[in-house]
Amino acid sequence: MLRVAMAQVNSVVGDLEGNVARIREFLADAEKRGADLVVFPELAVTGYPPQDLLLENGFVEKNKRALEEMIEGNTVDVVGVVGFVDRKGKSLFNAAAVFQRNEIVGVVHKALLPTYDVFDEDRYFKPAKEEEIAPVPIKIDGKTVRLGVEICEDLWDREYDVKVTDLLAKQGADMIVNVSASPFFVGKTLERSRLLREKATENGVPIFYVNLVGGQDELVFDGQSLAVDKGGSLIAVGRQFEEDLTITDIDLEKGVAERVEAPVQDETAEMFGALVLGIRDYFRKSGFRRAVLGLSGGIDSSVSACIAVEALGRENMIGVSMPSKFSSGHSRADAERLAENLGILFVRFGIQEVVDSYHRTLEEPLEQIRAHFGASKEEDDAVADENIQPRVRGNCLMDISNRLKSLKILVLNTGNKTEVALGFCTLYGDMAGGIGVLGDVSKLEVYKLAEYVNRRAGKEVIPRSVLEKQPSPELKEGQFDPFDFDVVSPLVDEIIENRRSKQELIEMGYPREAVEDTYRRIRNSEYKRRQATPSIKITPKAFGIGWKMPITNKYPG
Repeated sequence: MLRVAMAQVNSVVGDLEGNVARIREFLADAEKRGADLVVFPELAVTGYPPQDLLLENGFVEKNKRALEEMIEGNTVDVVGVVGFVDRKGKSLFNAAAVFQRNEIVGVVHKALLPTYDVFDEDRYFKPAKEEEIAPVPIKIDGKTVRLGVEICEDLWDREYDVKVTDLLAKQGADMIVNVSASPFFVGKTLERSRLLREKATENGVPIFYVNLVGGQDELVFDGQSLAVDKGGSLIAVGRQFEEDLTITDIDLEKGVAERVEAPVQDETAEMFGALVLGIRDYFRKSGFRRAVLGLSGGIDSSVSACIAVEALGRENMIGVSMPSKFSSGHSRADAERLAENLGILFVRFGIQEVVDSYHRTLEEPLEQIRAHFGASKEEDDAVADENIQPRVRGNCLMDISNRLKSLKILVLNTGNKTEVALGFCTLYGDMAGGIGVLGDVSKLEVYKLAEYVNRRAGKEVIPRSVLEKQPSPELKEGQFDPFDFDVVSPLVDEIIENRRSKQELIEMGYPREAVEDTYRRIRNSEYKRRQATPSIKITPKAFGIGWKMPITNKYPG
């Protein structure tokens, strides 16, 4: 029997010393638990993705030195596989080192380099050549094990000519380990497990898939490492959204191990867990301790507050209500009630005086500009009056963060994906913040999250009135959101995530008028999104580093 430990660690990008220390801890724990082999995620030494740190003078050399020093001082009698960045001449490689005690017995380079969505590996790395793909022989209890080592995308070979898993199996690999840094999106777990079962069954070889865990900027890595035997049966599952050392005993001669039950999938629960981890790690890794957000009494800010409390603790949350003359009594009451239910600090102050001061201050200069260009006041855009309010609120939140420096407060943005897509948000106003909680969550999914929060708590944390009232920005009398979100929310998802054309959407049954209006709004709002806060990514296609749309764009769709 071979005892395999899957070590899903939470590496911090650039923290070479801290990452190596964490690897050492897991190595020692694996030895205590009798492991013969311990496998770490992709680029565990540097953190993933290191992006342009790879171009910094000395970074790659320091990552190699950190790895070498760790291995040279290693006394743990366990075979280890760990991801790092290798250099050969001027070329960089996404690599995995195989080591035993204080000796490196093999180095494997990644063959398939993803360059799509959030991935940009072809910018930095060279791929392994096909003829270099081969198992690494290791000695365990005097026996030779032919260990197939592949790195993340090497498993996802459908769109590539080189089939790394198949090649390793053909060359006699007794087992395959995949060191991975695979970002989460809703439904990704099922994709991974299907692929693992397929590859293991086709090749008759057990596969251990070890995934990174943790948040890095807008990306979330969910862990949940998986292992399947040669027949594709599930034999190990790591915890989701937390570090874990998962131990599995496998009979390599037969290629089988004791089966385990697949975890029950709850997409809304997964979404909540991913957002919590993303927010928690963004704060922890960037040095912030507390969060402040505007509490309007609406659904978005209510759900954002609940996620933030789960991530940071109620003692580190500040909810701020900033009513104007258009803010309704029920919204004020709902905001205060939510804060009470969450047990967070609640602060309220009116902004109408500041809004009126804006008007007075700008009255004369605006008139001068109109006179110079021959424009009349009747031609003014009335929306400007509405936009002053969120800009005042955004400024106030930023001042709290900026002024109370010692408290390490960061502003949370609460805008949802549907409204950000449509441009139904105010630049330098309600788009302000250091990190977006719901920027990749559609409006309909926000409501599902709200129901989940209350169901999970077993009580009404988010007041029922928040879920039932018609959404409104309350920036003028009698105002409500101008969308049927039952239509527009999934329509936006089809355009953004599935790249549907207008004609396709109309053929799918969406009203032509809604399709034309939604397309126009999305195209016209690109300049806003380019200046938006980063948001936690939970779907296959999010705004942010994986969204590369030109601002100046005349394509009609």
